[in-house]
Amino acid sequence: MTDKNQSLERAVNILDCFTLEEPIMGVREVARKANLSSSTTGRLMAALKELGILNQDAETLAYMMGSKVLAWAGIYTVTSDVRTLALPVMVRLQEQTRETISLYVMEGNDRVCVERLESPETVRIVARVGRRIPLYAGSAGKVFLAFLSESRREELLAGIELVPMTRRTITDLDELKTNLHKIQRQGYAVSKGEWVLEASGVAAPIFDQFGRITAALTISGPSQRFTEEKIHEIAVLVKPAAEEISRELGYYPRQV
Repeated sequence: MTDKNQSLERAVNILDCFTLEEPIMGVREVARKANLSSSTTGRLMAALKELGILNQDAETLAYMMGSKVLAWAGIYTVTSDVRTLALPVMVRLQEQTRETISLYVMEGNDRVCVERLESPETVRIVARVGRRIPLYAGSAGKVFLAFLSESRREELLAGIELVPMTRRTITDLDELKTNLHKIQRQGYAVSKGEWVLEASGVAAPIFDQFGRITAALTISGPSQRFTEEKIHEIAVLVKPAAEEISRELGYYPRQV
């Protein structure tokens, strides 16, 4: 690895240390998390500050994300076709259901929330934008697994450790595969307390112009409101809504 590549990798590792739970940190704390020396970390963080990627508090000398990161996020958001096309549909779904509507994309072995509209109800489920959740837990993740190519699905399942997030998380591989086959047949996924014990959700796949799953659309809420009857009603809404977004992306399934 060249010196430039090594410095770039270290800079990315430093930026990855900042989270929603810890958005402000000092050099020593970042150095510990990134497994780097304090001198190297301090030098790189100072360089990132000069580039506008990090900001530094004048009194505490602690660092935080800079305005350039927000500008990059804005560019990503604007160029994300699926988010732009999905948003009007999501607004309509929220008006129809009064539940939380979320849009997920897949990154590695996880799904990431890229857009969400919170329920106006007092008791609601909040799907934080940017949160990463394992694919095997929850309706949106299972939708991705169900509609990936068989080879890609088997590759992922072979490398995923089914660690329970709640007592209702599916941790048996055969049970998960049976559930995925059901999702393929019905065209949507249901989860009840798989990654948040009190939450239920119904998700449907969004396909791109080549027929590849590119996102998952989810309606979620407190399990106490998600009766079997309501789950059926939501499935009737979310499946055609996801199909509508897929058509906007240029997907037209073959007529059998």
